[in-house]
Amino acid sequence: MANDMQALVAQSDDTVAALLDDGASPDDRFTIEHHLVSADFTKLEKAAVELVKVGYHVDDADEFELDDGSRLFAFAAVSEVKLDAEVLRQQTQEVAKIADVAGVDYDGWGTFFGDADEEE
Repeated sequence: MANDMQALVAQSDDTVAALLDDGASPDDRFTIEHHLVSADFTKLEKAAVELVKVGYHVDDADEFELDDGSRLFAFAAVSEVKLDAEVLRQQTQEVAKIADVAGVDYDGWGTFFGDADEEE
């Protein structure tokens, strides 16, 4: 399984730029959730173990059933960082490499931005 590193880094850079353009402060720390997914729970678990070893908090995996009846497992590897494009580029590359070695998909990262009341 090969994750497209160039596309993932470009997506990361675009996300940082969009958040800053929308008024996010580059000095605030944000909870960053790196999303990994696989149909093979054992492979996903291997990625989780490796991500914990390099300092990420890993959420419990969720199971999803697709329209065709197949199942996927997914989890988020969490970090807290400022919206620094270089730091997030490095994290994106690190998580993608671990995902490649484990044989799972890395779907990029996301964060929450806005008032806490808006999320409810």
